[in-house]
Amino acid sequence: MTYENLDAKLINALLGDGRASLRSLAEDLDVSVTTVSNHLRDLEDEGVVEGYTPIVNYDALGYDVTAIIQLKVEGSALPEITERLKDQRQMISVYEVTGDYDIIAIGKFTDTDGMNRQIKALLTDADIRESNTSVVLNAVVENEQFELDIQDE
Repeated sequence: MTYENLDAKLINALLGDGRASLRSLAEDLDVSVTTVSNHLRDLEDEGVVEGYTPIVNYDALGYDVTAIIQLKVEGSALPEITERLKDQRQMISVYEVTGDYDIIAIGKFTDTDGMNRQIKALLTDADIRESNTSVVLNAVVENEQFELDIQDE
């Protein structure tokens, strides 16, 4: 077997089962356990694979309100505001973006009252010029990762 696609195949196998043992990965990929271990260590060292974490269903834990918060901020305050958002535990994603707004943050909340309190606290910042909040009605797809393309051998 050539190793040209081994890293992509290894990543795809981990996407299918992040808890797979090195032995089962080696069997599935038809390589030695040492080869899998070495490639996996290299992928981790290069920052391609950043960790192994469960996918949490926040709805099942009572965090069934998802809010998408768009903010316009004063340019010099952008790093400070994004850092504040990042530090709020219920913000699961924070992005600096192009377009009409500067920041988009996605948060999970147990109810709209808690969401409202957190957003109002955020909006007391004088560097936030404008905001727009949308509540998600239905998450069609969430936390999805995609498999990598494998080149023909």
